[in-house]
Amino acid sequence: MKKLIALAVASIVLTACSSVEKEQQKERTFLLSQESLDTAQRNATIACRDAAQCDAAWKLTKTYVEQNSKERLTRADDAAIETDVPSGTGKPVFSATRIASGNGMGATISLFAQCKGMYEDERARGSDFDDCATKIISVQNGFAPYLRAHLPAQ
Repeated sequence: MKKLIALAVASIVLTACSSVEKEQQKERTFLLSQESLDTAQRNATIACRDAAQCDAAWKLTKTYVEQNSKERLTRADDAAIETDVPSGTGKPVFSATRIASGNGMGATISLFAQCKGMYEDERARGSDFDDCATKIISVQNGFAPYLRAHLPAQ
């Protein structure tokens, strides 16, 4: 009987340790994914040098958003491109901005993305975080290479 109780207690202790380790691993994975998202956001920002290059890059940005979103565009003007908010969770919403540089010649173009259900209150990990992060990181990291491949050489 004592052996059975000792085994039960040992089992409970190991289960508790395992649960704590699993939570710690989830937190480490979340932080690494968040770092990757931050890097992808920086990678999804480009500078163009003059009106002609910026206009061409902006047109390509619209095409890129259309190709990578399952949602329709709700806005596409000289300052912003936005997709509709999906009805369900786990699907990215994309937007892009074009901000003129101080000299009035060039601009900075940035592609943003987030999913409904990706975060909970105070940016805590949401139920769809992992799936969304994978989708967003891929699209954002592909943005600048897409522009470089399609922009005419100047």
